[in-house]
Amino acid sequence: MEYIRLTHENIEKEHICCAISNNKDIQVKSKKEWLSERLDEGLVFLKADARGKCFIEYIPAEKAWVPVDADGYMFINCFWVSGHFKGKGYSNDLLRLCIEDSRAKGKKGLCVISSEKKLPFLSDPKYLAHKGFQLADSAKPNFTLMYLPFEYNADIPKFKECARSAHIDEDGFVLFYTHGCPFTAKYVPVIENVASERNIPFRSVFVDSGEKARNSPVCVTNYALFYDGEFVTNEILSDKKFIVLAEKLCK
Repeated sequence: MEYIRLTHENIEKEHICCAISNNKDIQVKSKKEWLSERLDEGLVFLKADARGKCFIEYIPAEKAWVPVDADGYMFINCFWVSGHFKGKGYSNDLLRLCIEDSRAKGKKGLCVISSEKKLPFLSDPKYLAHKGFQLADSAKPNFTLMYLPFEYNADIPKFKECARSAHIDEDGFVLFYTHGCPFTAKYVPVIENVASERNIPFRSVFVDSGEKARNSPVCVTNYALFYDGEFVTNEILSDKKFIVLAEKLCK
C-alpha cells in the first residue's frame, strides 16, 4: 500500500477518508478548511492511496485541540482503519510511519486519548497497549491518556485540571464541538433542529480555536454532549439516537 501525506498543494484533490464525497459537501469543506489551517502548525494527515477509512492524523501536542499537557510529544488526533482495510497490517504501517516521523522531529514520544473500554471515535485501548502504549493519566468518566515514550525518562503527559471532572454548571443539553471531525458539520445542525422542534433544552457551543479546546471541560473536544452538567457521550449522534437519549434523560 502506498501512503499520501496531505499538503496545501494536494488537499483539494485528495479525499479525506472519513468523509468521502465532493468538496462541496459541508462535511468535506469544513474538515479540509480545519486541516488546512493546522498544516502550518505541524499537523500531519497520512492516508492510504485508496478510498476508505485508512489514515492517521497527528500534531505537536502543544498545538493539539485537546486539554493535555504533553510538551515535546506528538499527539494522535485520529487513527482509523476500518472496512476491508482491516487485518492487512495497514494500522501497523501508519503507526510505524508516525513513530518514525515523530522521532525524526525530535519528539519525546506519542500520546493519544483512549478509554477504559473501546468507545466510538477513540483509539482501541487494547491495540494501543499491544503496541507498547502505557497509561499516562485518566479523567472522568472513563477517559485515559495513553503514551509511547521514546526515552526511558521522558516526562509523562497528563490531562489539564479543567478537563478532569467532565462537568459544567448548566442545565439541559449542552454540546461542545469542533470541525476537527467532519461529521459534526452534518449532524450538529440535525440535533439542533430536532431539539428545537421538540422543545428540548439544548445549546450548542462551537469551539473555534485551539486555545478554547485546550481549556475544554472534558477531555474530548470534537464532540462532547452534556446533560444537566454531566458528560453524556462523545458519540456523534443521529437524530434518532438523540431522540432516544433525550426521552431517556428528560423524564
